Amino acid sequence: MTMVTIKDTVKLFGISIVICCAAFVCTLFLNYRVDLIDIKDTIVGEQSQKIYDAQLSTSTVVCGVCGGCLIITSVIMLLTYIRNFIDSRSKELGVLKALGYSNFGIAKHFWVFGLSVFAGAVVGVGAAAAYMPTFYEVQSKDNYYDITSHSQYGVWAALILVPTVLFMVLSVFFAFRRLKKPVMKLLREDTASKVRVSRKQHAPLPFLKELKKDTVKSKRSLIFFIWFSAFCFACNTQMAFSMKDLASETMGWMILIIGLILAYMMLFLALSSVVKGNAKTAAMMRIFGYGENEISHSILNGYRPIALIGFVIGTGYQFGLLKIMVNVVFKDVENVKSYSFDFKALCIALPVFVISYELIMYFFSSRIRKLTIKSVMLEG
Repeated sequence: MTMVTIKDTVKLFGISIVICCAAFVCTLFLNYRVDLIDIKDTIVGEQSQKIYDAQLSTSTVVCGVCGGCLIITSVIMLLTYIRNFIDSRSKELGVLKALGYSNFGIAKHFWVFGLSVFAGAVVGVGAAAAYMPTFYEVQSKDNYYDITSHSQYGVWAALILVPTVLFMVLSVFFAFRRLKKPVMKLLREDTASKVRVSRKQHAPLPFLKELKKDTVKSKRSLIFFIWFSAFCFACNTQMAFSMKDLASETMGWMILIIGLILAYMMLFLALSSVVKGNAKTAAMMRIFGYGENEISHSILNGYRPIALIGFVIGTGYQFGLLKIMVNVVFKDVENVKSYSFDFKALCIALPVFVISYELIMYFFSSRIRKLTIKSVMLEG
């Protein structure tokens, strides 16, 4: 049986990118942390000890916050894809179960989804290894002690193998749970989302407003991805401006590039799914005489408030995180500049976010305009 193939994992390149970013950051800071621990006994002087403790804490916080956040995002993306994969092939899976295949017999083939994690981790660790000398030079610029870069191959191997194995196991387990449906239910493709009926009776909304509301509610996971894309943009772009004074210009560029990659990648994947999922609706609305703006607005406009909320929370998050780093982690270190909210960074990040977001929305609106009944039926 070849229900799940390596070709299917190619669609998970988004997870590979997120894991790559997580592996890159964690490899740098974990490697640096291990080397810091190795020179603990060589630290002399009160100020050197304070800087040493602050660097050690920073490495722990960055790995925990950044790595943890990206891993959680990858898990959500993986589970969403597996759920959609099973739902889209429910008839085929139902036939296999009818032929006698067990749930685990089918689910065990989903281990291949872990290969996307392996690919991302390998690239991330490799890129970090190449950047390591520069990173150490930047980190040790104002230190009172010397630290030499050593290749911590055990750490590198763990950052590749542990996430890969965990994601393979998670893929099989989640697929096993999703396949616990009666055969007839799978054969009937009963994959429609369960609609929660409110006990309160509300007045019916106009069709276009109702469609916009239902589009957002139909795939709740996309709400997270669009929210997170705006969160990453706001958090990383504004934090990057502060890194020049708090850390280094190199660190700022690293944070900025990672943030923009995650933000735009998440947004493109989410909106692609929105357009694809509403292709038939858009084509039918065109037949019934609705204008192009009405169609695109009813499908895409519901996500604009979600993106705005993500930007606001990301702005607050980066301010709180940097405030804690300066006032708690580096509170005893001399010559550390005080940190206050950077309104200049906000005034740059917000217009760039709005313009780029609207350009992407326009791009997907143009894709909706190209949808016709013929093209939709041929794809179906």
